[in-house]
Order: sequence, then C-alpha cells, then structure tokens
Amino acid sequence: MAATPTKGPRGPESPAGNEVITGATLFAVVTLLVSGPLSILLGASGIAGDTVFVSNRYAYRFDLTAWGWLHLLIGVALVVAGLGVAAGKTWGRGAGICVAAISLITQFMFIPYYPAWSITVMAIDLLIVWSLARSSAATGAGL
Repeated sequence: MAATPTKGPRGPESPAGNEVITGATLFAVVTLLVSGPLSILLGASGIAGDTVFVSNRYAYRFDLTAWGWLHLLIGVALVVAGLGVAAGKTWGRGAGICVAAISLITQFMFIPYYPAWSITVMAIDLLIVWSLARSSAATGAGL
C-alpha cells in the first residue's frame, strides 16, 4: 500500500518527510533562479564595457562599470534568495521579496540603457514579489 502525501506548509510532503515545492513558491524559486543568472550576465556585460548599452542624458546616469557591478551583486543575491526559498529556509521568502524589489528599482533606473530588457525584468521581479507574498500569506508564515 502506497503512502499518501500529507499537506505541509509549502505543499504536499513525500513519504520520506521531504516537502515538495508547489504553486506560487515553485514559481518564485524558478523565476529567482532564472532572473539571477540573467542579471549576472547583464552585469558582466556592463563590467566589460559592452557597446550594447547606450544612453543619452538621464537623471540616474552612472558609469557603465558601476551599473555592471550593481547588476552582478543583485544577480548573486537573487540566486542566493532562490536557493534559500527552495531549501525552505525562513529567511528565504523575505530575502527574495527584498532582493526582487531592489532589482525592480534598479531595472527602472536602467531603462534608458536597455529598455526592452529592463521592462521585461521588472515584470519578472513583480511576479516574484507577488508569488512570494502570496505563498507567505497562504501558509500563514510571517516575513
């Protein structure tokens, strides 16, 4: 007779006691682990002084190398937060929401350099914040 999974705080639990990530939490983990490396690659392009990025006069104009390092650090933080959420760490959801919100703000400031990319990543960051906040509310877990 096969054991039926029971419902844990993040979804069904397997017979071995390991929780299976489902729903909004799974979506958040996947998008964090996709958005992070993409931000790292964007940062590496900025650090290398790639000619892809061009900007006219803009209020948030920084050196392209500074933008590169900023995106690189945020990308690493997104990956760490995604791994924290995937591992079920208590700090994972709060860190994920915080880092995705910071990423959203920096992408907004980066719009003149690469508009299509920035707007796309802003939408992904909003979905990350929404899915982590939704999964936190659904489980009753506090941030």
